[in-house]
Amino acid sequence: MPKERLPQHTKILIGLGVGAAAGIVANLFWSGSPQLEWLIKNLIYPFGQIFLRLIFMIVIPLIVSALALGTAEMGDLRKLGKIGAKTLAYTVAVSTVSVIIGITLVNLFKPGEGISAENRAKLEQTFGAGGTQKTLEQAAEAKSWSETLLDIIPKNPFADMAGIFSDNYKGGGVLAVMFFAIFLGIALSFSKSDKVSILIRFLEGVFEVVMTVIRLAMKLAPYAVAALIFSVTARLGFSVVATLGKYVFVVLFGLALHQFGVYSLILRFIAKVSPIKFFRSIDEVMAIAFSTSSSNATLPDALRVSEEKVGVPREINSFVLTLGSTANQNGTALYEGVTVLFLAQFFGVDLSLGQQVTVIFASILAGIGTAGVPGGSLPFIVLLLSAVGIPGEGIGIILGVDRILDMCRTVVNVTGDLTAAAVIAKTEGHTLKVS
Repeated sequence: MPKERLPQHTKILIGLGVGAAAGIVANLFWSGSPQLEWLIKNLIYPFGQIFLRLIFMIVIPLIVSALALGTAEMGDLRKLGKIGAKTLAYTVAVSTVSVIIGITLVNLFKPGEGISAENRAKLEQTFGAGGTQKTLEQAAEAKSWSETLLDIIPKNPFADMAGIFSDNYKGGGVLAVMFFAIFLGIALSFSKSDKVSILIRFLEGVFEVVMTVIRLAMKLAPYAVAALIFSVTARLGFSVVATLGKYVFVVLFGLALHQFGVYSLILRFIAKVSPIKFFRSIDEVMAIAFSTSSSNATLPDALRVSEEKVGVPREINSFVLTLGSTANQNGTALYEGVTVLFLAQFFGVDLSLGQQVTVIFASILAGIGTAGVPGGSLPFIVLLLSAVGIPGEGIGIILGVDRILDMCRTVVNVTGDLTAAAVIAKTEGHTLKVS
């Protein structure tokens, strides 16, 4: 079989660069043009969505097969409990660090206090309507913590699978499907009959077919990435970012510190691997995470890269990465903490130390429960705003730059999942390929 001239991750990065450059040029010369908007809406953005639809199409069979097999292959329930406890401890600890980084930076740079009265009025007028109403409605319909916990145990897992990506869906989400898959795997590990072996082979077949679909879909990835990033940059350009510059800087600086500082220390001293080699091995996954803004959409490629290039065994891979795509979202936790404090400064609300501690804990919990899809954190931010006395409508101020920041925090989320998988594999005695 002839060798490709360029590796896949290089093609994706090229697509990312070309799409971003073309989008910025289009924004500079044709910003607001009806022709440009028609082109984005009817041709370029839909093409990027084809790739996303192919990926989302196989997310549910991937979660069920990967998590059930990963759980069953652990065999010993005590081993499953140990790995689950390690994953939870890692998630809480690293998410706490991420939120503390974000809140420290907000108190240091005070981005909300540096906006002029003119720009403040402009922001409230421009971004205070639009998507704000939908986000407020989603937050108003949010369930209590007890309801959220109960919904993780699905009454009908197939209903959850069918409605999980619907705007009107109010079930347990991805966590409910994961719960079903984990318990299916536990039951398989306790059952030893020939009838059960047939089900295991069926799940292995599903997993293999899903991987084939992923490989086929990835052929479109460089072009889809270019289309998706063009759609964002052509519409937003740099004008909105310039107005909210200090806020954007604090979020990006915090995410960069966490991505290349915290993760590097974890990789070097706990996973015992080279951070540079690790980041190079997963650059393809980071590029997809950046362009799609979705941990769930990135999951299939993350599973493949983690096993093939990092060397994490499948039974650990399937459990940690699948669970982490929803539960381990360090970048989202950091972003939510920064945003709440930024908007508090913006509206002149002085938060006490106790209220800031509340924001820290709430951001950690929200990061664990946020859906791994674009914009999934916005309703949680509205709830946090209301909890500390900030107008919920304030969410509209940051909607103009949320997409850009969403892309960046998804990279941190996904890198955190892969780092967690590497750490847990190392603590279980496995040798990684990037050491």
